[in-house]
Amino acid sequence: MTQQMALGSDDNRQYHIALSPGDCAYAILPGDPGRVEEIAGYLENPQFVAEKREYRTYSGTIAGKKVYVTSTGIGGPSAAIALEELYKCGVRTFIRVGTCGGMQPDIMPGDVIIATSAIRAEGTSEEYLPPGYPAAANFAVTSALESAARSLGLTHHVGVVHSKDSFYGQTEPDSMPMAEQLKDRWSAYIRAGCLASEMEAAALFSVGLCRNASVGVVLTAVWNPERHKMGLEQTEYHSNDRAISCAVKAIELLMAAEEPL
Repeated sequence: MTQQMALGSDDNRQYHIALSPGDCAYAILPGDPGRVEEIAGYLENPQFVAEKREYRTYSGTIAGKKVYVTSTGIGGPSAAIALEELYKCGVRTFIRVGTCGGMQPDIMPGDVIIATSAIRAEGTSEEYLPPGYPAAANFAVTSALESAARSLGLTHHVGVVHSKDSFYGQTEPDSMPMAEQLKDRWSAYIRAGCLASEMEAAALFSVGLCRNASVGVVLTAVWNPERHKMGLEQTEYHSNDRAISCAVKAIELLMAAEEPL
C-alpha cells in the first residue's frame, strides 16, 4: 500500500508526502503516523491515500467535504515539510492534533490545550520569520477550537505554548552542558504563564504565516512535570480522543461559517 516517489519523477506528487494537488482544503496533522488511522475514524468514508517516510495520509469527509489526516513526524523540520507540501496540494486550513506536557500547576493530564501562539525555542522558524516575530495561530481557527471545546464540555486552557527541538533537553536538563540556561529559561516561561511544552506548533504557525495559511493547534496534556515536582497527584493520560473530537468539531464550525446564509 505504500506509495514511493523518485526524485525527478514526471508525476505531480509532492516529494515527501507523495500527494498530488486536489480539492482538499482542510488537514488534521498528528505527529505520530500511528494516530492517523485513529483520527480518520472520526471522519466519514475514511480511506488510506499514501505513505512515505514519516508521512502517512488518510482522507475522509466532514459535512461532505474532503479532509486529509497527515502525520508530520516529530519536530519542526518534518512538520514544516508536511505543511508546505500539503499547501501545494491545495490545503489552506490546518489543525495540529498532538500531545504536550503541562507547565502550569492547574493543568491536569487529559486537559485540552489550545495554542494562541508558540515560543520559538526551536530552529525551523528561523528559516521563515525574523528574530522577535511571533509564531501566532490563526484567530478564526483558534476561536473555532475554543468554541468546539466549550460545546463538547472539555476542560481546556487557551494561551501560549513552548516549542522545542530537544525532548531530552527539556525533560533531562541536568544531563546537558547547557543545564543552567535551560532551567532558567524554563522557569521564566512558567512565570510568564506558558501553558505547555511540545515540539511542532512554532514551526507550523511560522510556515502558516508565511504561506497565508490558517493554522491552529489543539493538544492533550499527557502529564504535568511541574505537578510532579510539587508532589501533586496526577495520572498520565494517553488517549487523543478529546483533542481529536475538538479538531473535528472545529472544522465543522469553520465549514459552516463558509456557507452563505
